[in-house]
Amino acid sequence: MKVKVFSEEREYDKPLRISEIINDKNHKYMAARVNNRLRELDYVLSNDASIEPLDLTNNDAVTIYQATLRYVFLMAINRLYKKVKVTFNYSISRSIFANISGLNSGIDQNILDQINEEIQNIIKADLPITRHTTTIEEAKEIYNELGYYDKANILAYRKDNTVHMYRCGKYLNYMFGYMLPSTGYLTDYKLRLYYPGIIIQYPRAEAGGVIPPFEDARTFTKALREANEWGNITKSSSIWQMNNLIEEGKANEFINLCETKHNNMLAELGLNIKNDIDNIRLIAIAGPSSSGKTTFCNRLRIELMSRGITPFMISLDNYYKNKSEAPLDIDGRPDLEHIEALDIEMFNDHMFKLIQGEEVSLPIYNFETGMRSFTEPIKVGPHQPILIEGIHALNDDLTPSIPKSQKYKIYIAPQAQLHIDSQNPISITDIRLIRRIVRDFKYRNSSPIDTMKMWPSVRRGEFKWIYPYQENANYVFNSELTYELCVMKKYALEMLEKIPNDSEFFIQANRLVKFLKYFLDIDDKYVPCNSILREFIGGSIFYEN
Repeated sequence: MKVKVFSEEREYDKPLRISEIINDKNHKYMAARVNNRLRELDYVLSNDASIEPLDLTNNDAVTIYQATLRYVFLMAINRLYKKVKVTFNYSISRSIFANISGLNSGIDQNILDQINEEIQNIIKADLPITRHTTTIEEAKEIYNELGYYDKANILAYRKDNTVHMYRCGKYLNYMFGYMLPSTGYLTDYKLRLYYPGIIIQYPRAEAGGVIPPFEDARTFTKALREANEWGNITKSSSIWQMNNLIEEGKANEFINLCETKHNNMLAELGLNIKNDIDNIRLIAIAGPSSSGKTTFCNRLRIELMSRGITPFMISLDNYYKNKSEAPLDIDGRPDLEHIEALDIEMFNDHMFKLIQGEEVSLPIYNFETGMRSFTEPIKVGPHQPILIEGIHALNDDLTPSIPKSQKYKIYIAPQAQLHIDSQNPISITDIRLIRRIVRDFKYRNSSPIDTMKMWPSVRRGEFKWIYPYQENANYVFNSELTYELCVMKKYALEMLEKIPNDSEFFIQANRLVKFLKYFLDIDDKYVPCNSILREFIGGSIFYEN
């Protein structure tokens, strides 16, 4: 058997586990890419292969690490307290939030210390975590005995007759993903009290494989709490609950509930702006990729018009410098996400003049030529706010000449608290990636591979230019539509399943496929024509399709 590890070629005369081949005594590596397939370190190689060990600077390795950390957290809870329910959510500061219910009292420092001590005991024992295959019925019995009723319920939508589970000592559970070979790999994590539960911090790939500093976020926390409350109100925070609504014939009602939430937020925004319209001259909108910004801007414009306010819309994209003047990214290409790719001086000058009632010739940027031209002179009315949308819209460096009191800033992003089950949250980033895959294929003739190829660059730009400014927002618009994956499934799944297993993007595609398969379909004919979801699947009243 010939095995290539990085650039070194080796030969072995018998099958071996990846961990035996790597011989990583310091637990640097968490998994490996084997012939473009993600494999656990316990995976046994019996044929020729090319191996790339993955450390915590790799997103797939981090996913395995945090899944194992959640598993050990639950194992510790199971040892300490019986019949206690834990729900995990992705949370602020790139962490996991654990909500614990069923205790005799609220969470306090004493309980946190008990949990942390038990986790440490499990880690120090370096207990093996082994994978087993069991029948669906056996798995249901195990989950029901543990009180994991939603995990038992989701199995009804699994197409296979068997399910994988992981055993550590006497504890059995499954975290819908791969695991580390033993508990001793969990060398770095932090727990902190964060009402009403516990924040679990873990190493992040984008932070270089270390735990980033904890940053509290008042505005973002409020949005996530409201998203969690919404899931409880609609009984739709997990896949089996959504599927249950569909099976009961309530799909159309479910869609209307979610769309009404958006309508209510738009009405609230309109009222906020109306009440301060004598001061507001600039309405700035920003958010990460595939948040639904374009549709949102159009709907906000209509909402404001219904209140006698007619905003003048300006896109920051038209203020790009000529491409030859843009700063370069780490790959030596023009970095159009950098703030210095924009002509800040011109933009600030134009906003200042427009607010004063002067005429301005606005730029029009041509993305094909990388050059810009200019419109005929225009001006805005004395009580006509300017609405701008773009990646840097919340950054005050863009408009230093305009007082903060005259700016109303809106951050838009899907702030979902969705779960495969209560112990396995669905990544908000994955929701946006699925949106973008569907949209790019429909409107830009881009394959899922094209989209996934550029996604790391998009994410780098978000961490650098969007997330640091989200707390500056006056309002957070949650563009999540809880039903959306039930609609987008049929578009995304077909494309993702066509990605060959020898593609470097197969691992990422396969991860999305695994949880999309659990959703029941909702016919997109029920989706309103002005819905944000129409920006991705087509049929929007705001665009020609």
